[in-house]
Amino acid sequence: MIIYLDASAFAKLVVDEDGADLARRWFDEASLATSSIITFPEACSALARRARGEGIDDGRLDGWLSELDARWTRTAHVRVDERVAGRLAVEHGLRGMDAVHLGAAVAVRGRVLARSRTAIVTVAAFDRRLLEAAEREGFATLGGPPT
Repeated sequence: MIIYLDASAFAKLVVDEDGADLARRWFDEASLATSSIITFPEACSALARRARGEGIDDGRLDGWLSELDARWTRTAHVRVDERVAGRLAVEHGLRGMDAVHLGAAVAVRGRVLARSRTAIVTVAAFDRRLLEAAEREGFATLGGPPT
């Protein structure tokens, strides 16, 4: 399975919360994990906000960031055509970063299909609107609403 992870799925790779076991299993079972270049800073920001909000010490945050970096090094980083992302934002009523994620998944699919007509790219996210838009774009999806 070739998987595209948005920031909501990527952050769950390192924090124990609802959906984390699923996200880890998807990542570990994927033949190729991909994500937009924006995912790493988005996930770092989410982890830092969570640590501040929950009074988590710097040592634990450093552990999360280290694990995030280890997962990131095993992920193919994708750039996105901003016009494609803009079109997707308009067509599907997406927020800007969600449109960038979907645009990156479209780019992955294009590259994968150029090599193999039978390969499937699956979008993994914990954002209902993004998953619905991905399905309308013809992607298989994994995930569910945010918790």
